[in-house]
Amino acid sequence: MKRLLMILLLVAAPVWAVQPDEVLDDPVLEERAREVSKDLRCLVCRNESIDESNADLARELRILVRERLVAGDSNSEAIAYIVDRYGEYVLLRPQRTGSNLLLWLAGPVMLLIALAMALVYLRRRSVAPVAVEQGLSDEEKTRLSKILDE
Repeated sequence: MKRLLMILLLVAAPVWAVQPDEVLDDPVLEERAREVSKDLRCLVCRNESIDESNADLARELRILVRERLVAGDSNSEAIAYIVDRYGEYVLLRPQRTGSNLLLWLAGPVMLLIALAMALVYLRRRSVAPVAVEQGLSDEEKTRLSKILDE
């Protein structure tokens, strides 16, 4: 019973990140704020959205997002405002344009290069001459027996 309660508390913990005083009266605006907040990274907590984080900075960012939405900004305008203010690091899913395109493509390109190198290695290995084992020569056998006798 205690384990079940602990599991439920741990699963429900991110739900408690948004404080009741932050929630907007308009449910449509609140849903939009939640949607925007899930795409923004908490700058204190690594790889956690501001919607899930309990950090003070995440709370300030959630309030800022809600203020921008109440002021009439669209979701993309609110995100752009936060990015202009805090940098692109605040995005949980960075944009796939500009210099970020290089980072997005680097992984698949490296995988293709590694696969090509493995294929070349295996082909060269399959056509390489097989080394034939030769026995010891008579001279080597006599030397070996002298060493072993000592």
